[in-house]
Amino acid sequence: MTLKIMAACAVYVLIGSCGPSDQDLQSTNRNKLSSPALAGITDSIRRFPNDPALYMRRALMLSHLNQHATATPDYKKAWDLSGDEFVALDYASNLMLSRKLPEAIELLKQGLQQFPGNTEFNRRLAEINLQKGEYKQAIAEYDKMISADPTNFEPLHDKGILLARLKDTAGAIAALEKSFELMPINYSGMALANLYVSQKNPRVLEICDILLSRDTAAVQTEPLFMKGVYYTDIRKHDSAIAMFDECIKRDWKMTDAYIEKGIILFEKKQFDKAMEVFNMTVTVSNTDADGYYWLGRCYEATGKIPDAIANYERAVALDNTFTEARSAL
Repeated sequence: MTLKIMAACAVYVLIGSCGPSDQDLQSTNRNKLSSPALAGITDSIRRFPNDPALYMRRALMLSHLNQHATATPDYKKAWDLSGDEFVALDYASNLMLSRKLPEAIELLKQGLQQFPGNTEFNRRLAEINLQKGEYKQAIAEYDKMISADPTNFEPLHDKGILLARLKDTAGAIAALEKSFELMPINYSGMALANLYVSQKNPRVLEICDILLSRDTAAVQTEPLFMKGVYYTDIRKHDSAIAMFDECIKRDWKMTDAYIEKGIILFEKKQFDKAMEVFNMTVTVSNTDADGYYWLGRCYEATGKIPDAIANYERAVALDNTFTEARSAL
């Protein structure tokens, strides 16, 4: 297996817990590396101490066991021996997982100098900036990636998501529109559609229809649901219910679609029909606090106060932070 392929196998999931001290690691690493799961590869490293692929293999095994700090020396050794850019990226990710951010930053900057055409180093720097709350620096890294390759849709998407978090809706839409134009895939399209829904902009329908046209298996529910929310917001209730019904047809366990449909019926004072829908919600998921809350609203609206109280109590029991349910009770 090549270093590049093995590097691609790593999983990058940032965690918040701190690793053990260096002193603790020194006292425990020897036992970990000699454990039955690692004994074979450790023996191979003793026999071939200058083979970077062996160190990389053990590092990845340790990472998959969530032993990130223990894996660090192996990533470093593989990097020192190989000088491979993909090993450097995995090593940087390991340092990030081990909360060694200064070392990760130094390595990533070194990688940028040695491999200026690989914008993944910029991406990892942006991730660190995000962790540190340095949003301007993160945007600067995305801009460097976009400047290096204007056809790269991923940094445009990431920049758009960050700008949305920073309440720069216009900037977020511009970045996400460009990303979606380059690669009209679900996650960028839904992020863009969500922004347009908040503005009641009909462009949301165009985006969702593009995504649905690419869904040849007819299994996606997110674009349909987003269209339903848009129709609800502009008071086209029949169209909204049609979208929510199609969601339920595709995924009968989609509680959000039941809730949104039921709310429309409730607001139209069709309490019996709304109650049927909310009963389906709690049948599909008996831990759905929203379903019980809206059942309570239906019972209250029809004068069935004991039943309303029982459902409000169930909603609060399932979610003690449910302010509306507690107030209604």
